[in-house]
Amino acid sequence: MEKHQMKKRILVGLITGAALLTLAACGGTNSSSSTSGSDSSKALSGQIISGGSTALQPLVQQASTEFMTKNPNVQITVQGGGSGVGLTQVAAGSFQIGNSDIFAEEKTGIDSSAITDNKVAVVGFAPIVNSKTSVDNLTKQQLIDIFTGKITNWKEVGGSDQKITVIGRTAGSGTRVNFDHFALDKATEVTGPTQDASGSVVTMVGQTPGAISYVAFSYLETSTAVKAISIDGVKPTDANVQTNDWKVWSYEHMYVNTKKATKAEKEFINYVKNDSASLKKLGYISVSDMKVDRDSEGNVTKK
Repeated sequence: MEKHQMKKRILVGLITGAALLTLAACGGTNSSSSTSGSDSSKALSGQIISGGSTALQPLVQQASTEFMTKNPNVQITVQGGGSGVGLTQVAAGSFQIGNSDIFAEEKTGIDSSAITDNKVAVVGFAPIVNSKTSVDNLTKQQLIDIFTGKITNWKEVGGSDQKITVIGRTAGSGTRVNFDHFALDKATEVTGPTQDASGSVVTMVGQTPGAISYVAFSYLETSTAVKAISIDGVKPTDANVQTNDWKVWSYEHMYVNTKKATKAEKEFINYVKNDSASLKKLGYISVSDMKVDRDSEGNVTKK
């Protein structure tokens, strides 16, 4: 009888132990699955085409490489084409992010209510000349007269006897819109050779004696074959942009579709905006460092 009861107690103990082990195993599995599911839900994923402004392209290109390293399930393709292309394509849904040097309100045919603006940086624009040109400063009127074809030789502005070759930008360029507006007082540029990308402008000016054009500050350090020109004695520097003493500047915008923007797109834009080290290194200015604001109509107010 005693042996029978002992066997019974041993059997009950074994069953209880097995049950506890089973529960523990099930609990462990559930916990692991829950954690894995939580991590998976937090991971960013998706494909993003970010295109448009070539002035903003260096920053977006570098940021995309870093962002994809940290978020391997996100694939970002960066394209140029100009601000007009960026705005048109994001509005049409072909780009997830449209990069632009101008407000959507400035672009004809764009429904600005359908896309959301994200100002990620500020960039200045400067007239550039072939580095062998002896002129370092122009009055604003001289600059206007050069780009409208009234002045055609550098000797007319204190330089050597050399023909001026004006190199413009294509009509869809945000760089051109800003330069024409704030440097040329909306004067119409003379007809001549044009380039559709900032890098191409730098190359062409550097290879053409007597050439003049304009690019974003982010391209000023890319070649020793070109140099920036001051306007009315004011140098094209970040400090002068911040106070609006240098008036040729714009916000850099990254537009998204208001209804379709994904978490990955928003996180990438925040990454670009908050990467202060890259902003400064690549020739951009943080929006928070500006001492002034400017609206889509060009009105400037102090902060």
